[in-house]
Amino acid sequence: MSALLEVKHLSVTFETPQGNVHAVQDVDLTIERGSTVGLVGESGCGKSTLGRAILRLHPRNASVQGSIRFAGRDLLALPPREVRDLRGRNLAMIFQDPMTRLDPLMRIRDHFIETIRAHDPTVEKKEALERARKVLADVRVPSDRLGMYPHELSGGMRQRIMIALCLLFKPALLIADEPTTALDVILEAQILELLRSIMKEYNMAVLLITHNLGLVAEFADRVAVMYAGHLAEEGATIPLFREPRHPYTQGLLASVIDLETTQLYSVPGAPPTLLGRSEGCPFYPRCEKRMDVCKTVYPEMRPVGDDRRAVACHLY
Repeated sequence: MSALLEVKHLSVTFETPQGNVHAVQDVDLTIERGSTVGLVGESGCGKSTLGRAILRLHPRNASVQGSIRFAGRDLLALPPREVRDLRGRNLAMIFQDPMTRLDPLMRIRDHFIETIRAHDPTVEKKEALERARKVLADVRVPSDRLGMYPHELSGGMRQRIMIALCLLFKPALLIADEPTTALDVILEAQILELLRSIMKEYNMAVLLITHNLGLVAEFADRVAVMYAGHLAEEGATIPLFREPRHPYTQGLLASVIDLETTQLYSVPGAPPTLLGRSEGCPFYPRCEKRMDVCKTVYPEMRPVGDDRRAVACHLY
């Protein structure tokens, strides 16, 4: 497999009245064609900001530095018009809580027609509807749902329609930000199985942003663990879950409940504020293995072991 997306030294800073918020700091991330990378971490650690930055969907008060190379093209260096043309066609995103993303005043068919014509205004309504029926069949939604409004559909059905909208142009990369939010476990399994089959059919790569470590263990080829805007650890899923190296990754996995759990565990403390620059390792105040050097010197990501693992920790 070859690299489809290469993020290098990416930093995203928001200017606010209280000061600069460093939401993403010096992140490197590679996604290969047809693969799935799970991006995990606590709320507020910068996962969604990273996903939106890849599509250049950051607000005006954001400053972005680094490079985002997609299929060899640096997205940060492209004019806005060219980036807009790539969205939907080559890059697509399922936003967090996707069930609320459909316009309640528009029928489902109008969502598809609008999306298709945004990229190709010459497409006739009849052709757009035919393309909509084909992609709905891929996500196992009956074509008669095209005449309905969002409120007439179940949560799982709306979820599938959101995925269908993202698949209209068969993008090479799909960024899925909490794609199974608010779904029960049965629907969640169905959505994930659907994504897996579509990935194989379209040879599509997926960046899966989630809190659900069980979902990542089942679905992702590689895992990137994010904390306080930084990547703490990155590696192949099975070796990383079997032997987590970073104390934060160890804490996250220890917090997962299974049938053998006899005592609940949570990582002590709370994530730091991202307002202003900080010194040392951001996990230092919460780390049970902290050392004096951790307080003042930030640990750079470095290779550990022989399984393509990288860890940002002074223990290594």
